Amino acid sequence: MMACPRTCSCILGLSLGTAALFAAGANTALLIPNWDVTYLLRGLIGRHAMLGSGLWGGGLLVATAAALISLMGWRYGCFSKSGPCRSVLTALLSGGLALLGALICFITSGVALKDGPFCMFGDSSFNQMQAWKYGYPFKDLHNRNYLYDRSLWNSTCLEPSNAVVWHVSFFSTLLCISLLQLLLVVIHFINSFLGLFCSLCEK
Repeated sequence: MMACPRTCSCILGLSLGTAALFAAGANTALLIPNWDVTYLLRGLIGRHAMLGSGLWGGGLLVATAAALISLMGWRYGCFSKSGPCRSVLTALLSGGLALLGALICFITSGVALKDGPFCMFGDSSFNQMQAWKYGYPFKDLHNRNYLYDRSLWNSTCLEPSNAVVWHVSFFSTLLCISLLQLLLVVIHFINSFLGLFCSLCEK
């Protein structure tokens, strides 16, 4: 009876660990626009990317949880012969870590997509010449959504090149990864309680 929950824990741990690696990779790419490290060295990276939620949230926290979940799935692992209370505690701890990391990554990615990329754009004021500055040009567009109006992508952000495509691509990736992680956490909780039920039945 316990074979299925243990196997499921191994698969869940491996899946969460793989998703954590992809999240860390996507966040790393956001720190190096167009693979040019000079923007990072000059401090010209947006606050959402600098927060690093894909590195420590969807990455480190989820990877730690994945290791605990995998340990629970080992047939002769350190949790395989533990009591029901310890198994439930380990399941809640690992699931809570993964849930927290995935939620932080999901929320940050959603806000980042809403605010738009950090880039150099033209800023013209009344009776003044147009000046170029770094900021969030799409943040205050109340009547237009840059995600649906691609004509704004290349005409607004001048530097880095393809800033909007880079921003949307990798933050959308982080959003999808964190959604997958949340789904896997829900499955983990269900699997853990099934495993507890099976162990109680065996006893």
